[in-house]
Amino acid sequence: MNQNTVAVDRPEDERLPFGATLAYGLQHVLTMYGGIIAPPLIIGSMAGLNGAEIGVLITACLFMGGLATILQTLGVPFFGSQLPLVQGVSFAGVATMGAIVTSGGGLPAVLGSVIAASLIGLLVAPVFAKIIRFFPPVVTGVVITTIGLTLLPVAAGWAMGGVSDAPDFGSQQNLLLAALTLVVVLVLSKVPIGAISRLAILLAMVIGTIIAAYMGMVDFGGVLDGPIFAIPTPFAFGMPTFEIAAIISMLIVVLVTLTETTADIIAVGDIIGTKVDSKRIAAGLRADMLSSAVSPVFGSFTQSAFAQNVGLVAITGVESRFVVTAGGAVLVVLGLLPVLGRVVAAVPTPVLGGAGIVLFGSVAASGIRTLSKVDYRGNMNLIIVAASIGIAMLPIAAPTIYDQMPAWFNTIFHSGISSAAVAAIILNLLFNHLGGAGKDGSALAAAPTRSIPIAYLEAFEDGDSVIDGRIVDRDGREVPLDHPAR
Repeated sequence: MNQNTVAVDRPEDERLPFGATLAYGLQHVLTMYGGIIAPPLIIGSMAGLNGAEIGVLITACLFMGGLATILQTLGVPFFGSQLPLVQGVSFAGVATMGAIVTSGGGLPAVLGSVIAASLIGLLVAPVFAKIIRFFPPVVTGVVITTIGLTLLPVAAGWAMGGVSDAPDFGSQQNLLLAALTLVVVLVLSKVPIGAISRLAILLAMVIGTIIAAYMGMVDFGGVLDGPIFAIPTPFAFGMPTFEIAAIISMLIVVLVTLTETTADIIAVGDIIGTKVDSKRIAAGLRADMLSSAVSPVFGSFTQSAFAQNVGLVAITGVESRFVVTAGGAVLVVLGLLPVLGRVVAAVPTPVLGGAGIVLFGSVAASGIRTLSKVDYRGNMNLIIVAASIGIAMLPIAAPTIYDQMPAWFNTIFHSGISSAAVAAIILNLLFNHLGGAGKDGSALAAAPTRSIPIAYLEAFEDGDSVIDGRIVDRDGREVPLDHPAR
């Protein structure tokens, strides 16, 4: 351990040297930057905003994401999980907000619905957190695995170029750059120097950007376009309006956000090996909802924990929440200095894609590790895992599968993460809590492992042990086996 590192009881309370904290924090920002600017880009375009107005929207999302991250990681009484979770604008509400914008309500109706729905979410957060007892490893393993699997298409899109209608989307050049970045991540991860291997993602992005510059794929021309310093203006897009239909639609989004944030809190707790109870989940959800309710004042939207940063915690092993606090501070600075945001935005999307493959895959791997702890003997756990992951993958494999379903259904089940959570919780309740399938489970239950009759164990004496298939006593002498006559 570095002599400047402070050892603590909870892994998330570890304090690293200032330089390392800032570097790891910047790595978190780079990991989630593409995700946090995508929703304001989409909603701003649908609302008919011009380039400068969309820039203001992006700045507001960066600023509020930073403040929300600081609240979530540092925490105050009743607010904040004090876990290494990065907060940002949730993708879960993009479709719903787009529908509100295009239905005639405009951006003020979106902002008003976010405020109202988030305040309701703030009230129900403590009750929602009580579902922690319905999240045994068979449920959490499914959800964590699904988080990683559902994020892999995002990495694929980044690797292909990010913009699906661009002429070079999916080009050999883009895929080559993503592959080179992936190779750099793997090589740096193998370096037996902690300072390098833990920063493998950040260093790979820097190296990937340098490679892209030699390939002529980096454009820094727009870095100086626009103001260098700007403070987010309250109600820059007009006073919010409150429409009942919009609020009801957004409330469904908030419930999905609560589900996803709960899953992320449990996931990161499992990854770093710290205790996560209903009280801690409730504090995290309150921080989520308070940030979401305040965000529209500055022109931002619903806030939630970013799953891709959970993957970064898993792959780097850097568990300190103060590292993520530093990342939140960087986001606030980016929100005040749009020019820095434009520099970060210049990182080619294929570079993010190459790094994202490892990041998101590591989340799925963490979920598989959790599922390996589940007891599958004589119960329906194997079916719970199989059905839940299958249901979760449907909207990933076929994104239009629920297009003909009601809007509320589409909002909930279009997200693979919330689909997995709902399916795993319901199936676990049905099979493991409300009657179950009996001692023998079902014909599809996993086969039991080999067992040893208890009578044989009773023949052991104090100090006996099994070494290389032989039974020895406390003095190391082999105990002869009594073979019955055949």
